[in-house]
Amino acid sequence: MDEDRTAATERTLPHPPEAVFAAFETPERLAAWWGPAGFTNEFERFDFRVGGRWVFVMQAPDGTRYPNENEFVLIEPPSRIVLRHVVPPLFTLDVQLEPVAGGTRLGWRQVFDDAGTAQALRHVVEPANEQNLDRLAAVLAAGG
Repeated sequence: MDEDRTAATERTLPHPPEAVFAAFETPERLAAWWGPAGFTNEFERFDFRVGGRWVFVMQAPDGTRYPNENEFVLIEPPSRIVLRHVVPPLFTLDVQLEPVAGGTRLGWRQVFDDAGTAQALRHVVEPANEQNLDRLAAVLAAGG
């Protein structure tokens, strides 16, 4: 039903769910890996609790600045984080962490409010999400 509005991926990481979850809940760690390759982050507010806001600017390698604002909808340590992107493009991101042999299966499901936006952005969002998870894996491998 939501397939035309959804970008989803999964990855198995060789780290326990607690370590992966910590990379989301700690602003310094999150800033180090969030976003596509080459992007940097400037966090203005990071209130990691249900109802809390995460306000930040992502800066592309070419200097373009992308303001972002999210609200944390659900936090279930160490297994799930749901956030709502409250500025366009509007979407809900559901991250699920499941323990598996040798690590954690991370499920990443981004559901846009409308199919037109999802289709228009799919060519950017899908590779960007993979790059995001590549960066997460690198931070975790480095002990971050």
